[in-house]
Amino acid sequence: MRRYQKLSSFIVMDIVREAQKYDDCIHYEIGQPDINPSPRVKAASIQAIQNSNFAYTPSKGLEELRLKISSHYKRVYNVDIDIERIIITPGTSTAFMMAYELLLDSGERIGIGDPSYPCYKNFAYMASCEPIFIKSGKESDYIITPDSLQGIDIDTLHISSPSNPTGRVYRASELKELIEYCKSKDISFISDELYHGLVYDIDAPTALEFDDNAIVINGFSKYFCMPGFRIGWIIVPPHLSRSAEIIAQNLYISAPTISQYAAIEAFDYDYLDSVRETFKARRDYLYGELSKIFEIDTKPEGAFYLWCDISKYSNSSVEFANMLLHKLHIATTPGIDFGKNGTDRYLRFAYTRDLEHLKEGVERLK
Repeated sequence: MRRYQKLSSFIVMDIVREAQKYDDCIHYEIGQPDINPSPRVKAASIQAIQNSNFAYTPSKGLEELRLKISSHYKRVYNVDIDIERIIITPGTSTAFMMAYELLLDSGERIGIGDPSYPCYKNFAYMASCEPIFIKSGKESDYIITPDSLQGIDIDTLHISSPSNPTGRVYRASELKELIEYCKSKDISFISDELYHGLVYDIDAPTALEFDDNAIVINGFSKYFCMPGFRIGWIIVPPHLSRSAEIIAQNLYISAPTISQYAAIEAFDYDYLDSVRETFKARRDYLYGELSKIFEIDTKPEGAFYLWCDISKYSNSSVEFANMLLHKLHIATTPGIDFGKNGTDRYLRFAYTRDLEHLKEGVERLK
C-alpha cells in the first residue's frame, strides 16, 4: 500500500474554504496569529533584500541566528545549547519529519497523544512508522503520564506543551517524571514546544532541562508572529548533529534566506511581552464567555485555543461546526480532526482575532 494513501485530510480545511463565502464570518478556526511581528523583523527583511542576500545559507542555518536561539535558551531556561545542535528548518513540519527520520526505522512505533496536532500521525506514515495513539483526554487532564504508557510498546514518544488543541502545559514535575520513565524504557523523546512564549500564569519548562538527548522543536510562527516566513528550528543531541545536517542538505538544502535574516531580529522581548499580554487578554475574555455556553475541561495555560465540549448540544463536531458556519457564519474546528478519544464531542476555538471580533462571535453564539 502506498504510504500517501494512509494520509488523512482535515475537515477544518473544508471549513476554511466554506467560510470564504461569508464576508461577515467570525473566524475561530485558524491557529494563525493576526498580530504583526516586531517592526525589527520587517526592517531586517528589507535590509536583507537590499543587501541581495539571496544565496543559500549553510544547511544548519546562519550562525548568527543559531547563536540568537542558543542565547534565548540560556535567557529563558538557563540551558546551554551548543549551536552545532541547532538546525534551522523551513517551518516546524520539516523539523518533525527530520526528528522522525533521525529516531525511527521503518515499522517502528511512535506514541502521540489523542487528541493532538493532526499532522503528527501523517508525518509518521510518511516516515514509514506506526503512530500509536495514547489517550490524553479529560481522564488524564490532557497530558501523557507514565501510567498512560503502561502496557504500550513504543520506540519514541512525541508530546506537545503547550498543547494543540487544549493549551495544556506540562509542569516541570510532570515533564521530568515522563522523561525519566522514557529513559528507563529506552524510549526516545520528542518535545514540540512551538507555543512556548505564549504561556499564561505559569512557567513552561523545556524538555532539555531534564534530558540532553531529547529532541526539541520550536519555530517563529506563533509567539514570534511570523507564520508566512516558514522558519523554525530543531535541537538535536550532539551525536545526531551531523546526521541532522545531512538530512537538511538532502531535504531542503537550507531554510529560506530572507526569513533567516528576519528571524535574527525576532527576539525583541519587550515587543514579545506585549504579544503575550494581548493573547492572555483574549484568553481571559473568551474562556469566561464560552464557559457559560459550553463545558471546558481545562482552562488553557498556553497557545491560543479553547477545547469546548459541545455534547449538551450535539454529539457530532462536524455537524455542529457546519451548523454554526452556515446559520451563524461562525467558523470553528471540529474536534474529530484531532483524534478519536471522544473528540467528536468537542470544537476547538482559536482566539487569534481581536477582541471585537471575538465578542461578535460570542453574541451570535448566545
